[in-house]
Amino acid sequence: MSNIPETGRTPRVQIRLVVIQVLVFSLLLTLGGRLWYLQIRNGQEYTDEAKSNHVQQVVQPAVRGSILDARGVPLADNETRLVVSASRTDLMKMKDDGKAVLTRLAGVLGLQPKEVMDKVRLCDAKTPQPCWNGSPYQPIPVTDEATPKQALQIRERAEDFPGITAQPTAVRRYAAPGKANTAQVLGYLSPVTDEEIEKAKDTDSPYLRSDQVGRSGLERTYDKELRGKAGVTRYEVDNLGRVIGEAESDKAQPGANVVTSIDARVQAVAEYELNEAMKTARKEFDKNTGENYKADSGAVVVMEAKTGRIVAMASNPTYDPNAWVGGISAKDYAGLTGKDSNFPLLNRAIQGQAAPGSIFKVVPTTAAVNAGYDFNGRYPCPSSYSIGGQTFTNFESQGHGDITLGQALEVSCDTVFYALSHKEWQKDGGLKPKKDAHDWFYKTARQFGLGAETGIDLPNEVSGRVPDRQWKQKFWEANKDYWCKTGKKGGTYVQQLSYENCLEGNLMRAGDSVNYSIGQGDTLVTPIQMATVYAAIANGGTMYDPTVGKAIVSADGKHVEEIAPKSHGRLPMNAKTHDLIDDALAGVATRGTAAWRFGQVGWPQDKIPMHAKTGTAEVYGKQTTSWFATYTKDYSIIMTIAQGGTGSGASGPAVRNIYDAIYGLDDAGNQDVKRALLPRPQSALPRIESDGSIDAPRIAPYDPEAQKAVDPAKKQGGGTQPVAGAPAARWRD
Repeated sequence: MSNIPETGRTPRVQIRLVVIQVLVFSLLLTLGGRLWYLQIRNGQEYTDEAKSNHVQQVVQPAVRGSILDARGVPLADNETRLVVSASRTDLMKMKDDGKAVLTRLAGVLGLQPKEVMDKVRLCDAKTPQPCWNGSPYQPIPVTDEATPKQALQIRERAEDFPGITAQPTAVRRYAAPGKANTAQVLGYLSPVTDEEIEKAKDTDSPYLRSDQVGRSGLERTYDKELRGKAGVTRYEVDNLGRVIGEAESDKAQPGANVVTSIDARVQAVAEYELNEAMKTARKEFDKNTGENYKADSGAVVVMEAKTGRIVAMASNPTYDPNAWVGGISAKDYAGLTGKDSNFPLLNRAIQGQAAPGSIFKVVPTTAAVNAGYDFNGRYPCPSSYSIGGQTFTNFESQGHGDITLGQALEVSCDTVFYALSHKEWQKDGGLKPKKDAHDWFYKTARQFGLGAETGIDLPNEVSGRVPDRQWKQKFWEANKDYWCKTGKKGGTYVQQLSYENCLEGNLMRAGDSVNYSIGQGDTLVTPIQMATVYAAIANGGTMYDPTVGKAIVSADGKHVEEIAPKSHGRLPMNAKTHDLIDDALAGVATRGTAAWRFGQVGWPQDKIPMHAKTGTAEVYGKQTTSWFATYTKDYSIIMTIAQGGTGSGASGPAVRNIYDAIYGLDDAGNQDVKRALLPRPQSALPRIESDGSIDAPRIAPYDPEAQKAVDPAKKQGGGTQPVAGAPAARWRD
């Protein structure tokens, strides 16, 4: 027990308390002073610095969905490539801004240092391509064509390549299964632009700077569905770009798959046969010009008659859409868009316009019946027809006596339609049209869907032209000043024509109506329009919107959104007229202008009734355009070749070969269902597993010779059994 009295402790305790109080007060005073310094004395400075701390995002691109054919064969998908990327954030932390690292990287990749440095620099108004226009916090791709050896070097020497990664990445691939290029239908991708980002920022599908956007074809039409949703990790960074924390992260959602109605096997046949037909046409002599046909472009469409779905669509010249992957080179771009390229980016099936020639005659035939003319009446078919001092002739000036409208279709008699259209022009008032003019021939064309887009699910379709009185007036108003300036009475042909157009170019002349009645003059159609027309005749009169997309299927295969066929009206003919025209078109294939491609060369008309119409359209200053329009109960096939010659001569053999492949026919008309590619349209959708995999059949390249094998025993009697000794399929590896 302590001997110190209680009163002895009090002064020392009090002293200690005073000291503690002084220390606490001093600390509070210091803290208050510091707070005053931070908040008042230098408050604005720190406020400005805090504002410079902000959130940046790193994007993990979503895997783009595949575009599949009707059986699940990939037409466009993604392949894994070794992509070497550079982190600009890491490079900028280095004393030399990463120049030494990029120089070493260039050595490994076999590139020049400047090439690599240009790719990782940021784009601005003064910086030319190549440069990076995405987020500076996003890994910047340097190459997507690294070899495994190069990637291994980068990974094993990580200390020499800080901020550089080499990893497998999904890159777009256009597979061309069985050499089915399908370029203009598929389209291509390119980086999103600032304007597109700004325009879409308030929509339900905004763009990110890393996005690749569909520029044409299905890639463009179904871009939103294919694109998916990119994953985004958000980081808080200071004003020097240093990461000081992670805010949040959203996982990437892969894009959906687009299943199309395209059959890659038929597509390959269509592309091959179109190209071969054009090559063959170039070997043929054109007696009108004194040189071989140029056959410089063409298109073919294979359509399901009862749905409007597209089974194949080819355009020539064509291109490889893989040229756009990873950025197209200046040389390749010039090759696709230059003056001498003949513009392979155009899809001539929906963007190529030409006078249709005689395949148009189903329109004036229907118009004549609707105007009161008897289909089975007798109409003169002389070799020529004269209006004033102008004479209009039949093809090769042939005459056929008095014939019916059906026979006029079979033999493609122009003069029958000349006379009918001239009479209707006169009834409507001629050069001074009546207010209530019927204009049967023009009105009927619009009722057939001509002069308007079909509504196909591909971008940039053109509408063609029906040159009626309204169009004539608008065209004259738009061109009158030029015609009046360049026209000259008694001058050259062009000057005289301009002179006449200046004075009365808005008037519908008799010659205009006569030329129009056989698909000539100012009339323009597209192959897709005529495929729609002939498919409608095949199915009984329903005009369907052509479609390539068949279904949208989620990446895991669980959600399927089918794209149902849609009708946009019916042909302007009753059942009786339809049946008569249908029978006449069958006669074209068996007795008429297409018989030498079908009825006379072993086509099984009793089993697969064929209907056809040939067309040879004249074009001012060019060689004739070849048209061939056909249909069975299942399909409509239209082919055209610009500057290619006659319809049945240039396009006929190719169309026949496409049908042979579809139905499995040999040269003698014998059918082998095992070799038939698509004897009936396919309605079922391919199965996509939960992991995104598809058990798609393998497609081998088209072999045109395999189908030509004919069993000698069947040349006499025909039959439907497989040809003995022939290959089991029209395909080879």
